[in-house]
Amino acid sequence: MRVAVVHDWLYTVGGAERVLREILRCYPDADLFTLFDVLAPEDRAKIGYTEAHTSFLQSLPFIASRHRLYLPLMPLAIEQFDLSPYDLVISSSYAVAKGVLTGPDQVHVSYVHSPMRYAWDLQHSYLRESGYATGLRSVIARTILHRIRLWDTRTANGPDAMIANSAFIARRIRRVYGRSARVIYPPVTLGKAKPEVATGSHFLAASRLVPYKNIEAVVRAFAQLPDLELVVAGDGPEAAKLKAIATPNVTFAGFVSDASLRTLMATARAFVFAAEEDFGIVMVEALSEGTPVLALGRGGAREIVGATLPQRSGMFFFTPSPHDIANCVRAFVAQEHTFSPAVCRTRAARFSADRFRTEFSDFVEAQVESSREGRELGPMLYQHRTA
Repeated sequence: MRVAVVHDWLYTVGGAERVLREILRCYPDADLFTLFDVLAPEDRAKIGYTEAHTSFLQSLPFIASRHRLYLPLMPLAIEQFDLSPYDLVISSSYAVAKGVLTGPDQVHVSYVHSPMRYAWDLQHSYLRESGYATGLRSVIARTILHRIRLWDTRTANGPDAMIANSAFIARRIRRVYGRSARVIYPPVTLGKAKPEVATGSHFLAASRLVPYKNIEAVVRAFAQLPDLELVVAGDGPEAAKLKAIATPNVTFAGFVSDASLRTLMATARAFVFAAEEDFGIVMVEALSEGTPVLALGRGGAREIVGATLPQRSGMFFFTPSPHDIANCVRAFVAQEHTFSPAVCRTRAARFSADRFRTEFSDFVEAQVESSREGRELGPMLYQHRTA
């Protein structure tokens, strides 16, 4: 069986690329297709490939730094891949990968990280943050996104089966595409077994410093908590602004290595996360280090963090406002002695990479077997009807 794996694009190693890595481990002989690939060789090695088939977008200027400018060309580009030699096509899609062209005798399974967020329910936030809320550029952007939605809806019928990375995304798939999706949580690299480390005095927030991550609200919350320490790990366009508004109890660690981040997690009193995410791998990573999570009670966080006894691994706040975040931190401090590192790690174990590979392989193989049985049964049914 020849297998093709299709991924939107490769310019950084994030959560979607970690999923891609495990898919390639399930199908090590698969050929990889992507719109463009600008990763360094060492990053390709992390994912588990040496070379990918790319589209005509690969040769366009500024593709690495300003690829969203080429969004109108992406549906056309993804349709140019000739996948006809392959028996099984697996798409890893958060934009256009699910729109590859396949035939009736091929099996296409799509792992949907999310329907294209900036074309659907987050369109208005995207336009505001990009400076396209009003004026001629807004009209052009809205027209492009409208056309993208039409294409996205039409191509939703292409995959034989869809997988969602959370129940939250499965609901979004149902609303946008009118299709059901099997939930298979993404793989997370869990903390390695090691001696217990002493909990430090700090709380931790870690993410790229961009508006939708709501790090500003976390920083402002700790301005209301002058006796508590916050460490912010990560970098991004909001870094200077956040440092300007921070109070003395907030420290910025900047970009840190994976190992350093895990140490910050393991020694934190709690991990604070204020974004609405489709899933939220970083929350699982914190739990796997034995650290409770204080999270915005929306999106994937509701499936990751246990907020009720006896398996409580964190607490929720329900608006990403400094007031609500500060109140949640105060409530945690009052009950901190009731949280157990062992419970947090047990909660995180539900999202291991081994579990992902087993569930994913079993689901895909079931789709292949079902398709094979359908092809064998089809001619017999036709002969029966025409007899």
